[in-house]
Amino acid sequence: MRRLFFFALFCLSALSGLHAAPPPNIVFILSDDHSYPFLGCYGRPEMKTPHLDQFAAEGMKFHRMFTGAPQCVPSRATFLTGRSPVACRITRFSSPLPRDEITYPEILKKEAGYFVGVLGRSYHLDGSGRSPEASARVFEANQLQTFKERFDYVDSTGQTTIPETMKAFFDQRPKDKPYYLWVNFSDPHHPWDTGTNPPDPAKLAVPGSLPDLPGVRSDLSRYEGEIEHMDTDFKRVLDIVKARAGLENTLIVFTGDNGMAFPSGKGSLHDPGLNVPLIVWWPGVIQPGSESRALISGEDMAPTCLEAAGLPVPNRISGKSFLPLLRGQPFQPRQHIFAERGPHGSATFNEGVSAAGVDYSRAVRSDRYKLIYNVTPSHRYSPVDSAGDPSWQDIVKAHEGKQLDSAFETLWFTSPRAVYELYDLDTDPSELRNLAGQPDMKDIEQQLKEALQEKMILDYDYLPLPIAGAPKRKAADKNPAAKNDPSREKQFTQKDRDKDGVLSWDEFRQGRSAAEAEGWFKARDQDANGSLSREEFITAQVPNPPKK
Repeated sequence: MRRLFFFALFCLSALSGLHAAPPPNIVFILSDDHSYPFLGCYGRPEMKTPHLDQFAAEGMKFHRMFTGAPQCVPSRATFLTGRSPVACRITRFSSPLPRDEITYPEILKKEAGYFVGVLGRSYHLDGSGRSPEASARVFEANQLQTFKERFDYVDSTGQTTIPETMKAFFDQRPKDKPYYLWVNFSDPHHPWDTGTNPPDPAKLAVPGSLPDLPGVRSDLSRYEGEIEHMDTDFKRVLDIVKARAGLENTLIVFTGDNGMAFPSGKGSLHDPGLNVPLIVWWPGVIQPGSESRALISGEDMAPTCLEAAGLPVPNRISGKSFLPLLRGQPFQPRQHIFAERGPHGSATFNEGVSAAGVDYSRAVRSDRYKLIYNVTPSHRYSPVDSAGDPSWQDIVKAHEGKQLDSAFETLWFTSPRAVYELYDLDTDPSELRNLAGQPDMKDIEQQLKEALQEKMILDYDYLPLPIAGAPKRKAADKNPAAKNDPSREKQFTQKDRDKDGVLSWDEFRQGRSAAEAEGWFKARDQDANGSLSREEFITAQVPNPPKK
């Protein structure tokens, strides 16, 4: 009977293996500088994004997806490695991804036989611009550009060439292999000039994180128009995938690399800089029309895709797979997401640098609260990319004319900026009222600082930690001989034989060896006058007992 039992198990295992689903093809589509909620399906009725709206209706829509940084280079590193930008050493915008940081497409390629490719706008992880010549020489001499080794197909000629490069990718892909394809759009990156019929500025809703000014409305219209243009190109990508490989058993992810190039957006650790759309489509797996408000980090993309392909997640990955959410299974959500900010673009440090160019800050966000830790608060605020646009120019004019709301004045024009910013996102979703330092928020602030402290330690962050170490004990506390206590008062009185209120050398040395007495005497004789006052004898702080 025992043999028959194991034979039956063997047969069942063999049959289940025959019917096991092959690993899915994976298409990862990234828009550029795209903040939540700027799609029709997220509640922007003035926007014409029918293709992404339909995609969301057939897939799963996430409301709380946060990138690892409010800039494209470090954010993309987080997506690809499952680790924070700090952990994978790419917080400087122009850094190349280190060779020993392994991307999840490489794991798919090596462990599951995927054919992997990237195309469209620059993927930014081979060094975003290698000027000046001094930098270019280092890249060349040390072979720091690695993506042609990591991927089977690599192209970065731009959004307009995507149809041609997708054709080349599928032409090269072996038909018997699953594939992973990363498609990069440049829309809606600044400047916003591709929209052909943008929404009416007068009819759109201005987010609470921005003042309602004509220039802000004008820029929002152009921004939304560019997203509408991208929606058409998104449909074109899906059409090509369907024609060349079919959509069966295909996991398609659409998200943004970071937030919009507006004040408090791109380059900022406020939600408009980090919170991006995330829509996932997987026929037969995802319940159409489902949505989630769970906290999702850019770190979570790598482990999710690896588990979807049936692969284990390496220990070095700090992200949390949200595959159970996609499958409609029980899921323990994150308690916190984390983000960092460092130098941007080609900026270097000088006495006039603004926060748009160089800013060092960290953030931790829970469901309800956010803490931002600013390490360079003296750098004046300026928005990334759009400081010359009507939105910021109107804001500056309102500031100069003393007509800007006080909350925006505090946020953008206070100098120095606050080192700590704490927001209650339930009552203040626009992050305009800084609660840091308020007594009734002390416990919340401490909890968030402890969470950020842990993340920074585990990621080997180079910035000072938000919670300082215990202050050093005074030497008097460490050296019992230096404490001001009654026993020392008694000793002084006994030694002061002539009752003149000071101890001479002869009085002090009684009962001690000459060497020991000399060391202690010199250490306590603070004014070096050859005698010890009552205060010097009783309270003088001696760092270490002198050698005998």
